[in-house]
Formats: sequence, structure tokens, C-alpha cells
Amino acid sequence: MNVLDLIINDPEKVLLDSIFLDDHSKNMCAQLIKERLYFEELRQYGLPVNNKVLLHGASGCGKTMTAKALAHALNKPILILNLSNIVSAKIGETPQQLKMVFDKAARDGAVLFLDEFDQIGKSRTDDKDVGEMRRLVNTLLQLIDYFPEKALLICATNHPEVIDTALLRRFQLRIDFQMPAAAVLDTYYDQLLAPFPEEMRGIARRYDVSFAEARDYCFTLVKSLLIAKLERERETATMPPLCPS
Repeated sequence: MNVLDLIINDPEKVLLDSIFLDDHSKNMCAQLIKERLYFEELRQYGLPVNNKVLLHGASGCGKTMTAKALAHALNKPILILNLSNIVSAKIGETPQQLKMVFDKAARDGAVLFLDEFDQIGKSRTDDKDVGEMRRLVNTLLQLIDYFPEKALLICATNHPEVIDTALLRRFQLRIDFQMPAAAVLDTYYDQLLAPFPEEMRGIARRYDVSFAEARDYCFTLVKSLLIAKLERERETATMPPLCPS
């Protein structure tokens, strides 16, 4: 299989400022970017440049968007692992295919994003797991250990508790993503609704949901209101003129 078949092409550009992160997470992302800016100076002092990041926490709260935003901020291409092609490979092929993707990211100095990392990095102590998955974790450990500093590895998971502890120790940075508070969601709703007519900005808001769920709910409701408005305008435009009495 060609290495390009193992990568998802996603050209979306995301700005880091557009993502709702807490102050601690923002600071970690900012330092990660600055370490790249002063890469050579840090190396002169023998200091390692962090290049292995784990994004973990609730689904729909910005992990994938953060990976894209970091790639954009660093002006690096992002290689997103096509997990479906990896896990459906024949027995014995998955480690080799993973190595192909890691090697390409290393050559390109790219951001390598492994989403749903728990699917390929499960704990080797899981009795339900087969030997193939244990070999895969061993391969991952070696690939991560020798991943060059000029490239950046970002992994994301909703279930860090099932990931092998040896893999977890490889990550220099771990950024936690929690469900947004009501006040944060209100700010997010305000941002989403700003481009639309004023009469559509007063929609009922849902809370105790992720950013992704809030966005889907908001846009679905706005589309319904907008379509109803357009249909009324169309009906008015096609009505025959009133005859004079």
C-alpha cells in the first residue's frame, strides 16, 4: 500500500486563537510554538525541543482543531493517519505501515496527527488483546523514541486510561480537554451566531454539551429558521398582484 493511502488529506486552516482553551493549555501551546522559533538556540544549550504531545479528554472539545491549529501556526504540513486503513491491514502489515507514515513525517518535518490513539496504543496488559496489538505497541514505542525533533507528533484520545503506560511516558506535553462551562458556551454561541441576521441570534441555547455538539445544534436550528424565512420571501414574491376593486 502506498503511504499516501495511509494519510487523510485535510487542507483546513485553523487559527489557534479561534479555539477555546483554558489559560494553562494556551500557555503550553504557546511554548511549544516558541520552542520551534528558538530551535537552534535551545539546541546550543543541549536542551530538548518538545515534539511529542498527547491531547486527551472529552469528545468534541477541540483536540483535532488544536492539532490543525498548531500545524498552521508552525507553518508545517499536517499528516493525519487514516486509522481505518491501518487497523484493517492484514496481520503483520500494521507495524510496517505505521513505520511508513512515521518515516514520511520525519522526512517532511511535518506534524503527524494520530487521532483515536487508544485504538493502536492499548495497554499490553489487556488480557483480551491479541499478540498482534502488543507487537504494534512495541513498534510504536520504537518509532516514537526515534522520532526527530524537527517533526512534531500529536496524538489524541478520549480514553487515556486504556493506553499503555510506556507510551504515555513518551509524551512530554499532555493537554486536557474538558466539557465547556456554560459561560464559555455562551461566548462560543455568540461567536457562531454573529454572522447571521439579528432575529436568528436569539435561539434557545443548549448547555452541558461539547463545542462540536453546540455547533451542530446551533447551525441546524439557524438553517431551519433561514430556510423558513427564504420560503416566506419566495411565496410573497410569487403571489399574484391584488386585483383593483
